[in-house]
Amino acid sequence: MTDSNVIEMKKPAADVLQDVLKLGARDLLAKAIEAEVTETLAQHRDLKVDGKQAVVRNGYLPERTIQTGLGDIPVKVPKVRDRSGEGIRFNSRLVPPYLKRTKAMEELIPWLYLKGISTGDMQPALETLLGDGAKGLSAGTVSRLKAGWESDYDNWRRRDLSKRRFVYIWADGIYSNVRLDDRLCLLVIVGSDASGRKEVLAVTDGYRESEASWREVLEQLTQQGLKVPPELAVGDGALGFWKALSKHWPTTRQQRCWVHKTANVLNKLPKAMQPKVKDALKDIWMAETRDAAHQAFDQCITRFGSKYPGAMECLAKDREQMLAFYDFPAPHWQHIRTTNPIESVFATVRLRTDKVKNCGSRKTTLAMAWQLMTTAQKRWRKLRGYALLADVIEGVKFRDGERVENEDQQQAAG
Repeated sequence: MTDSNVIEMKKPAADVLQDVLKLGARDLLAKAIEAEVTETLAQHRDLKVDGKQAVVRNGYLPERTIQTGLGDIPVKVPKVRDRSGEGIRFNSRLVPPYLKRTKAMEELIPWLYLKGISTGDMQPALETLLGDGAKGLSAGTVSRLKAGWESDYDNWRRRDLSKRRFVYIWADGIYSNVRLDDRLCLLVIVGSDASGRKEVLAVTDGYRESEASWREVLEQLTQQGLKVPPELAVGDGALGFWKALSKHWPTTRQQRCWVHKTANVLNKLPKAMQPKVKDALKDIWMAETRDAAHQAFDQCITRFGSKYPGAMECLAKDREQMLAFYDFPAPHWQHIRTTNPIESVFATVRLRTDKVKNCGSRKTTLAMAWQLMTTAQKRWRKLRGYALLADVIEGVKFRDGERVENEDQQQAAG
C-alpha cells in the first residue's frame, strides 16, 4: 500500500526564516573564528622547532552553544599546539572560553526587569523574544545572574577614583516600571574623562528634585577619590542636582539639557503649534555664536510670548545655563547640549504612563540599571575632538566654540 493519509505539515515561513538566519549566523561565526586562528598561526610562522613550524593546528575543542538573539548557536573553536614550549595558545576574541551568552542577553534581562517583568515571568518573555534558545535561562538561572550582578554592583560602587579626572558629567533621574514608591527613581551620573571616554560614574536611588539625594551622590564620588571638580555638568533644569552641585563643586559650569527643555516647552503648547515652536528652539541651539543664539532666543519669545506665555516663561528660565556650551570647544557641542548618554540607554524603560508599577527589590533594581548601563557603555564612542579636552583642563578660554588666542580675546571671553 503506497498511499498515505499522513499529511506533511510545512514549517511556517517565520520558522524557516529563523532556521536560515541561525544557519547563516553559524557559518559566519565559524568563518570568523577560522580567520582568527589563521591570523594566530601567521603571527608565529617564523617560530621553528627542528626546522618545522612550532605552532600548528590541533583539532577542535568540544562543540558548545552560545545563547544569542537568534537562539542557541553551536560553535566549535579550533585548538593549536605549541611545540616550542613557550605556552602559546589560541583564544578566540569572538568566543572566549567563559562566554555562554551574547552581550545582547546581558542587556535583555536587566531591560525586562526594569520594564516590570518579574523573575518568574521572565522565562516566557525570553522565549517570546528569543525562541526555544532561551530554555537554558530558567528562573533559577536568572536569579543567579541577578545575584552575581548585585555583587558586581556593590564592588563597582566602592571602586577607587583617586587617579581619575572627569572633564564633563551628565546627570539625570530615571523613572522605570520598577518603583519602590511613587517618587523614588534612579539617579545616574555619566562622566567623560580626559581621553574623551565616557563611563558610568554613579547609579543609585533617590528623589529627582531632592538636593539632599543628589548631594549624597556627589559626596559618595568624592569619598571614592574623585577630588577634582568637572569643568561642566549637563542635566535637566528640574533636578535637585543643581543646588547640590553649586555647594559641592561650586566652580563647575552648568549646562541645561536642550532635549528636556524642548520637551518641557512643547508640553505647554497646543499640538498644532508644537512643530513651529520646535523649529524656533532649534534655531537657538544650532546658532553658530552666542550672540546669534540670544537673537534667536528673543525672536522666539517675541513671536510666541503673547499667545503662549507659560511656554515662553519655561524657555526663558535658565537662559544663560542653556547657552553655556558656547564657552567650550565646538566639536564637543553635540555631546554637551543634552544628556543623551543617559537618555539613550533608558529610553525604553522610562515610565511613560500612570499604570500600576511593579514593586522591586531596591538592590536588584540598582544592580539591573547598572548592568544595563555598563553593557551599553562598551559601545559608547569617544567625544568628537577629544584632543581639545586637554585645553579645557588647562583652563584655555573658548568663545563661540573657538580657542581664544591672544590676551585681549582672553579677557573678552572671560
